[in-house]
Amino acid sequence: MKKTLSLLLALIMLLALCACGQQSAPAEAPAPAAEEPAPSEEPAPSEEPAPAEEAAPAEEPAPAEPEEITITDMIGREVTVTPGSYSRVVCIGAGALRMYSYIGDVALLCGVEDIDNTSLDERPKMFDSVARPYMLAYGESFTALPSCGVGGPQAQTAEAEKILACEPDIVISEYEDVEKEEALQEQLGVPVITLKMGPGGVFDEGFLGTLRLLGVVFGNEEKAETLVSFIESERAEIEKRTAEIPDEEKPGVYICGLGNWGTTNHLMVGTEKYIVCRVANVKNVVTGLEGAAIQPIEEELFVSLGEDMDMIIMDAAAVKNIKPLYEENPAMFDTCKAWQNGEVYLEMAYNAYYTNCEIALINTWFAAKTVYPDLFEDIDMTEKTNEITQAFFGMDLAEQIAAAPSSFGGYQKIDTATFFG
Repeated sequence: MKKTLSLLLALIMLLALCACGQQSAPAEAPAPAAEEPAPSEEPAPSEEPAPAEEAAPAEEPAPAEPEEITITDMIGREVTVTPGSYSRVVCIGAGALRMYSYIGDVALLCGVEDIDNTSLDERPKMFDSVARPYMLAYGESFTALPSCGVGGPQAQTAEAEKILACEPDIVISEYEDVEKEEALQEQLGVPVITLKMGPGGVFDEGFLGTLRLLGVVFGNEEKAETLVSFIESERAEIEKRTAEIPDEEKPGVYICGLGNWGTTNHLMVGTEKYIVCRVANVKNVVTGLEGAAIQPIEEELFVSLGEDMDMIIMDAAAVKNIKPLYEENPAMFDTCKAWQNGEVYLEMAYNAYYTNCEIALINTWFAAKTVYPDLFEDIDMTEKTNEITQAFFGMDLAEQIAAAPSSFGGYQKIDTATFFG
């Protein structure tokens, strides 16, 4: 019995020791967490697709070759031209070079008429004393060019042999004869484009059409339209300022000395149809005449109008012819109220080897300012002259215009006691 009890106690003690051993043994460490992968050196691909490689810029297409077109010149001739392709230009006839210079590039000229080449001893010189703005602007460059003809009022036909010697690829002409122009074109083998001014001068549709025609032929449409718009806006501004003046408040004006350079005098007048009178709403004392807007009148009519002349506007072109007449007869203006009151004004010569269109426009402003000084008080004639020559030539020419011998110092009121003395 005792033996059995002892064995039982020993078994209990053994079991107790086993249990203590299990509790004192260190707990098994938990398995380490899985390491996060190290960041890759390259970023993960974006969800957006990678941009495609930039394509090389496309080459601009070569400019299209100029194409031939058929134009109608200012006397109704149909002529085939290639706009913008011309590099050797000749201008012939009164006013052709002037009008070309408004739109074309004078560097393309390959010949010039003798009248416009001041380096020559033997040449027509009747216009040398008068301000021709295209000559003031470009005359020096003309001296280096060969002759394409004599030019001038006495030259009534083109000189084909001289033109051919200049080797032009186009000719700009002011000889307004269809048959002669066709024959000249056939002889030269290059386009002959005929220009035209028109009786309305700078405001005439013929002149504005000439500017546009030159713009088409030489690829300068924008330049032509800019100049046309400028002329039209100048006219509109003068008309706007003078539109509301009652007739009874308008002074009577006598405008004389108009017409061809060297042949005009105090009896060559602008009638009521004269474009300056219409644009500036001037009351012209010469009324009721049939025919042209500029024409001669008889001495008797001049004398009879004297009391109606509140103002006289005289073109500088007439001075050289009036002066000897006045020396012979100092009383020739005595019947003119304007002369006695000192209301005589000098405008610049607008007609010298045809019309100086920029001068004609300036003269219109001068007439308006002279007749209606209160309405044009803000207009300075030097500034206006430069504004207009800038539009036509890109340069100020007022000082040079006034300095020409036959400008007599520029726009002014004449001292009637001394001017012709």
